[in-house]
Amino acid sequence: MAAPDSIKPFSPEDIQKILHHLQQPAVFMNMTRDWPVLHWTAEHLSGCLGDKLVRFRLGRKEETNTPLFETQCSYVEAKLAHFLSWTRGQAGTDVGPFFEYPESEYWAYADYKYIATLFQDQPSMFEDVRWSEFGFEGRNGRESTLWIGTEGANTPCHLDSYGCNLVLQVQGRKRWHLFPPDDTVNLYPTRIPYEESSVFSQVDVLHADLRRFPAFQAVRAHVVTLQPGQVLYVPRHWWHYVESVDPITVSVNSWIELEGMPSHNENMQYLNLAVRASAQRHRGLRHSEPTQDQRDTRPVKRDSRGQIRKSRDLVSDCVAFSVPFGPHLTPVRCQQECWPEAGGVVTEGPEVSSDTAPRAKLASAVRLHQGKYECSPSLTPPCDGADGMSENSSEDYEEPIHTTITTNDLLDCLVHPDVIAHVTKLLLQRHTGNRSTTTPS
Repeated sequence: MAAPDSIKPFSPEDIQKILHHLQQPAVFMNMTRDWPVLHWTAEHLSGCLGDKLVRFRLGRKEETNTPLFETQCSYVEAKLAHFLSWTRGQAGTDVGPFFEYPESEYWAYADYKYIATLFQDQPSMFEDVRWSEFGFEGRNGRESTLWIGTEGANTPCHLDSYGCNLVLQVQGRKRWHLFPPDDTVNLYPTRIPYEESSVFSQVDVLHADLRRFPAFQAVRAHVVTLQPGQVLYVPRHWWHYVESVDPITVSVNSWIELEGMPSHNENMQYLNLAVRASAQRHRGLRHSEPTQDQRDTRPVKRDSRGQIRKSRDLVSDCVAFSVPFGPHLTPVRCQQECWPEAGGVVTEGPEVSSDTAPRAKLASAVRLHQGKYECSPSLTPPCDGADGMSENSSEDYEEPIHTTITTNDLLDCLVHPDVIAHVTKLLLQRHTGNRSTTTPS
């Protein structure tokens, strides 16, 4: 008979199907009880790493109403033993380079540490992480990242431009504030600081400046406090702000490109098919059937065994499958809903009403909506900002008379839909032989 810890609520095949259908963040329970990585406390890792130096990011604990981006932080390279001594605040202990940063004023974060690099001389540790049990065959610590922080350590609100994210909490707790892709305009995205795979929000989501960012009042926050042993699934393009809420936190994550997402080659195939179709229209072939070559170059969907999946199979799957939410899988819902106790997942509900919350400042994530908005419990909750607030209006917001063009403005222009459409038009003209002799205005 199998040991209790070896009995998992979901098989790898089950989880793959669940992830294929999940449209919002969710927490997997009871999937990692026998994973050796759960022993990776900061103390344990200090013993494993010994004298190896780890780079820490340090930020002030003060509130500034602006995100603290990585480029604005201080950095030190220290042993984990130094880090642990610093967090304990014991006089006379060796804290290495942390001595310049009072623990009462700063938080520290060893973030984005690739396990493959950190433990390159101890590859056996890779096997402590078992993402293969989530259906990602062969994936372990080698494809994972380690995070070690103190209370207050945080990652500014951002979205990852690729894949999904699986996050295992190992030590302490972290609070996640998640926002759906539809809230992008309300989060005032910026490409500064530039990071190839991330887009940041200009808003400090815990202490938002509503005079500068009035549309932020319409966001739909999904908040969850992740406990040790739990795994959070963050869907592609969901915004997230993450903060450590315990004296020491350790977590491990892996970014995964889900099956079915188009690759660069597939995107190029789509682009070339579009150009070819446009060329046919210019030649008067509007009703012609695609050639065999065109049929052969169409991107296809494949299952986990590499077999081609037909469109009707995908539709059938979506109709027949229901995500098995329950004690082993808990959705991270929009925070305005009433929260039942859900197997240990600590979720945040509204604490104040609109007439008691300060309008100019959001003192905590649970005040994001000021009690004004309600969300449907569906997988993609349709929320409506019913107070008539548009993204560019506020009774106490005034448009500045003089504006300065910034680098961010230039980047915004480069990725503006009108510019993309214009470039696409020029590409089509080039490939159809209908080049314009003048520069469009």
